[in-house]
Amino acid sequence: METDSGAPVFEEFERAPDCDCPGCIQLRRENARLLPPRLGGRPAAHGARRALVLAAAAGSVLAAPHAVPQAAAGQAALTSPSSPSRTTADDPASTPQGGSSALHGAPEGSQGPPGVPAAGAQAITRAEIINRAKQWVGAQVPYSMDKYFTDGYRQDCSGFVSMAWNLGRNEWTGSLDAFAVRIGREQLQPGDILLFHNQADPEKGSHVTIFGGWTDYTHSHYFAYEQARPHARKQATPYAYWNHSKGYTAYRYKNLRAAAQGPAAAPARRFPGAAAFGPGVRSPYVTQLGRLLVQRGGGRFYRSGPSPVWGEADRRATQAFQRAQGWTGRAADGLPGPLTWEYLVGGKGRDIPPEGKPAGGAAAGRSVGAVPAYPGRGAFRPGQVNAAVERLGRQLVKKGFGAHYRQGPGPVWGESDRRNVEAFQRAQGWRGGAADGYPGPETWRRLFS
Repeated sequence: METDSGAPVFEEFERAPDCDCPGCIQLRRENARLLPPRLGGRPAAHGARRALVLAAAAGSVLAAPHAVPQAAAGQAALTSPSSPSRTTADDPASTPQGGSSALHGAPEGSQGPPGVPAAGAQAITRAEIINRAKQWVGAQVPYSMDKYFTDGYRQDCSGFVSMAWNLGRNEWTGSLDAFAVRIGREQLQPGDILLFHNQADPEKGSHVTIFGGWTDYTHSHYFAYEQARPHARKQATPYAYWNHSKGYTAYRYKNLRAAAQGPAAAPARRFPGAAAFGPGVRSPYVTQLGRLLVQRGGGRFYRSGPSPVWGEADRRATQAFQRAQGWTGRAADGLPGPLTWEYLVGGKGRDIPPEGKPAGGAAAGRSVGAVPAYPGRGAFRPGQVNAAVERLGRQLVKKGFGAHYRQGPGPVWGESDRRNVEAFQRAQGWRGGAADGYPGPETWRRLFS
């Protein structure tokens, strides 16, 4: 048919289902690979592909120099799964996905019921999840919603998570939550996911990433493993994502398996150093500290148990233990020093009291055994004049640490007192802030023991 201007106009029509021409055979093959709309496929994509094939076939038959009309070409570009309207890598709208299906090449009926991993899928550890994700990242598997990698998993965001979780089938953002339990932001650990399923339009905005750990102590960014254009990647990502951040929910895979435990390593009894603890630190000593604190009554500070990553729970539990000993100020700052470590690994001192009960300790003004009550840090500061300073000095001399006195101890705190105290502290093996020459509760206890 032609218009008044003479330009050909092509109408879409249905071909005979049994047509055996090469064009119809190829079209049927392509349509067979398309996911039906009920499983998350794109209805417009079916018509778009048919329109493209028809336009090409008509042009070939007519052998006319006319190009495909711009309107038709524009519609094809907007509806083709491989040509999203936006291609920004950080825009989930540029990463459409397929629906639930068996692994590519798997026998019919092998995918199992919804919400249940396919037969043969095994429980998996967090380390295994991350290692599987790293394989796609290392191979730079290209993003595609209708292609499958050699392992049978679809090369889109949800196929990537299906692969990492070893589901044995391909899922999509509308079904992944059936395999998981919802968790809070503070509970996130490597191998968990951050999922956004756009109910209004699942293909635009829906996305999922694998949580690989926080980038630092601020917890404002995390390492995201994800399948996005142009290929699988790992990168620092603002929590929860570059956009639609409030729509993301954290989930944990139901079929997690604890890592195999070999022979238990003997806990370190020697203080590993201040660098082993604090914001941004990840070390096995943090885990050991947390377990020791739990044994001493600090379990209420942990929601998911001690981990190798230093967090606020570790600081609060450490501070509670320090205050239970009657320590204050810098001695109870929540960062373990040599003395805190010695008390914990040696089972010394008081346990953390239950919530709501005050901590005891020598600082409360009571004597502990033959040790006189500790008068508090304020008694030992420049310019202080009191009996405790003289008592301290006499005990230092008695213990053999009076070398810096020129005329014997007195009630006025001075540099000679500080230097003698420092010498005593260093004799205990303490360094840094633990040997600053100002007596704390433990210096006092040891000196008078």
